[in-house]
Amino acid sequence: MDPGRRRHYADFYDPGPADQDGPPVALVHGNCQAESLRIVLAGSATFPYRTVRVPPVHELTAEDLPHLDALLAHAGVLLGQPVRDGYRDLPLGTRQLAAKLPAGAQVLRWPVIRYAGLHPWSAIVRHPSDRSAVPPVVPYHDLRTVALAAGRPAAKEPADGAALREAVALSVSQLAHRERRDSDVGVSDLLVDLGAAATHTLNHPGNPVLVALARRLQHAAGHPADAPDPGRTLLGGIRSPLTAAVLDALDLNVAERPGWTVDGRALTEETVRDAHLRWYRAHPAWVEAGLERHADALRILGL
Repeated sequence: MDPGRRRHYADFYDPGPADQDGPPVALVHGNCQAESLRIVLAGSATFPYRTVRVPPVHELTAEDLPHLDALLAHAGVLLGQPVRDGYRDLPLGTRQLAAKLPAGAQVLRWPVIRYAGLHPWSAIVRHPSDRSAVPPVVPYHDLRTVALAAGRPAAKEPADGAALREAVALSVSQLAHRERRDSDVGVSDLLVDLGAAATHTLNHPGNPVLVALARRLQHAAGHPADAPDPGRTLLGGIRSPLTAAVLDALDLNVAERPGWTVDGRALTEETVRDAHLRWYRAHPAWVEAGLERHADALRILGL
């Protein structure tokens, strides 16, 4: 195992006697949002569990399973995003993990948060031939670029305020549907009112969303809802463009962000578009998948 990985997840791989004999664990299971949620919960003065930094579900390996099982054996609550059984051919599904909890442990499910209201052209596209494949430069698809790669004519008019607000409503309704279907606690009702603070990218929620989610989970578990803001920005390494058209449509009084920011480096939309068009020429199946999966958004945006 890479020594850096072992150091980064030291409490996961090398728990000491005090960890094993201490308070029960709150295991936060899911994608990159899970670690940020764990950080927020760890700041609570009243949360009766200890938290452990765990690799995100898409990075867990067969070698990690004994360490995960050891944590589950000491868990008082599993806070899990909906992960399907047999994810990546490993027993990492939320239901599979819940089956390994001690008697009396709680299970609370929370959603994979995706909100395109601030970035209506941004999308995630998967293809069964390689579900982890993403385009270069930034790991998000732009529906305008997908349409261009498909040979579709440009929209006759740019999406107007009404269309952009309809795109917001679509994104909220899709998240709310997944929450009702798969989750015990949700956040879809908060996103519009949080304005530009709601997300940094399609799937990187801002601190206000993470704090609200943490408090709702605390309340659902029967504990004081007092998780604080950690005092630093979580999940802000990538920031999507924030256009004047979107700001006007949503009546948000914040500065426009004309391009991408990746780890502090500014990238123009043209740079990203050109890199993605080259990638689509080598990966045409993702173009078709994007057209199919995001047909409603493409229609609303005139694409």
